[in-house]
Amino acid sequence: MIVRKSRSELEAMREGGRITAACLRLLSENVRPGITTKELDRVAEEFIRGRGGRPEFKGYEGFPASICASPNNMIVHGIPGNYRLREGDIISLDVGVRYEGFVTDSATTVAVGEVPAETKALLDVTRRCLVAATEQVRAGGHLGDIGHAIQSVAEPEGYGVVRDLVSHGVGRRMHEDPQIPNYGKRGTGPRLLPGMTFAIEPMITLGTYEIRLDKRDGWSIYTADGSLAAHYEHTIAVTEDGPWVLTREEPESAEKSA
Repeated sequence: MIVRKSRSELEAMREGGRITAACLRLLSENVRPGITTKELDRVAEEFIRGRGGRPEFKGYEGFPASICASPNNMIVHGIPGNYRLREGDIISLDVGVRYEGFVTDSATTVAVGEVPAETKALLDVTRRCLVAATEQVRAGGHLGDIGHAIQSVAEPEGYGVVRDLVSHGVGRRMHEDPQIPNYGKRGTGPRLLPGMTFAIEPMITLGTYEIRLDKRDGWSIYTADGSLAAHYEHTIAVTEDGPWVLTREEPESAEKSA
């Protein structure tokens, strides 16, 4: 069942979304050659708790850290540790915050110093996938419109759209119904109604869409072919006035999209 939120519940999620967005900005500003992913995790936890939130990832099904930090060919779920960022890396940073009983979830991928043109293009197309998907989070549309939009941006340009990992509902729990594939057919699936809230997160690769789980830690997920991957995410509400991006730092009206 897709849980719809009241306006007051959406406002609570918006406040949490501001914390999530500000945390991602702070992390992005701290990304530099030489810093470890564990240091970034510490920065995030201190910031989130200092703003009255709680790092939702920490302890979730046993996850040991406050953020996911996934460099290069790691797509998602990277456990922060002793990995030291190097010039030319990319790092996907995923943050979940619980605030006033609600969760917001957002991610970005950051270049560490100068990166090759094809890496910049990967980040650009993944951002554009999120923008295109956000435009589909509208009352009266269908769930399949979201994945179709992502697929329609990435695949014609030769990028892989990860299929075994999905966008999802979010609210009182980090993972609510529905699961939302990042590919699909327009006009299929449940109709979108005001009050629905989704964490939309395209995961795009420079190679194929196959993935590999690191069996040593049980969390880290890599591209199977070793190609680079990028990950961008927003928590977005369906409203009568269009998509409302809840994980933006600056004030905005409900009419604005990603």
